[in-house]
Amino acid sequence: MAKVAHTADREPALAGREFSAPKVKLAVLPPAHRVALRARPDAVAALSKALGLPLPRAPKTSETKGSRVALWLGPDEWLVIDEGAKDPLEACARVKGLHSAATVSHRNVAISVTGPGAAAVVNAGCPQDLSLQAFPVGACSRTILGKVEIVLLRTAQDAFRIECWRSFSDYVFTFLCEAARDEAS
Repeated sequence: MAKVAHTADREPALAGREFSAPKVKLAVLPPAHRVALRARPDAVAALSKALGLPLPRAPKTSETKGSRVALWLGPDEWLVIDEGAKDPLEACARVKGLHSAATVSHRNVAISVTGPGAAAVVNAGCPQDLSLQAFPVGACSRTILGKVEIVLLRTAQDAFRIECWRSFSDYVFTFLCEAARDEAS
């Protein structure tokens, strides 16, 4: 009889990989619950209440409460990430207002880039201005890194969270390692 594989049994992409250079450290973050959320303005208040944090309404902003963060990706679009045990999809399912919520937990991988050289390393492949004035702590954006679409979140003055699709995670991690080596030299 064939054994059925479940996503919980699957080894995470990039499991155990990390990299350190004099000015930056890269680490693969643990698996998390992720929901791609689309909603009309009249459903935002109910969704915010159900999720336990206000959905941000301004471009390039995020809201964090506990282990949950909501990232603004567009006028009616958010990425909700929960690193705890609560799946945000369950909270969204209780809301009656018109919205679309789809789990993308299996699709994404998160990589942290930390250290005094973090912004320079990310900027090696990302065209955005990552100065603190233009991209402060809590800022987020759907953008590119090299040839890959990513979602970028600044988690601290010298720290970023990069969300990328699982199928591109090796490329993203390798790209960041090379950029970190260049930054160190």
